[in-house]
Amino acid sequence: MSQSILVVDDEPMARQLLQLMLRNPEYVVDEAKDGYEALEKVQTFKPDLLIMDVMMPGLDGFSVCRQLRAQPETADVPIILLSAKTHPSAVREGLDAGATKYMFKPTVRIELLEQVALLLP
Repeated sequence: MSQSILVVDDEPMARQLLQLMLRNPEYVVDEAKDGYEALEKVQTFKPDLLIMDVMMPGLDGFSVCRQLRAQPETADVPIILLSAKTHPSAVREGLDAGATKYMFKPTVRIELLEQVALLLP
């Protein structure tokens, strides 16, 4: 049975790269271009995991995390925040917002796949 992953990033190239990194018959991957679209897609796509950028226009990754954690139907969905913000205060803010894991950009495929495998049942 395939597991679903929602990739959220405002940069089209970043979304495409993540799609390529996650290419695997075990995963069905969809994408959203910003936090607002991510919240909409979560309702219909029902992902098993989100991989989300932090810095996005409008609604950033921290805000999306908080909103997903506040809803009973998405409170337990694993969220990987993937960001160029590497300062310890950004990491703490992400984890406090509800991220399951905070990873830095750029990431390497093997590290991303290891984290995905750990978080998906």
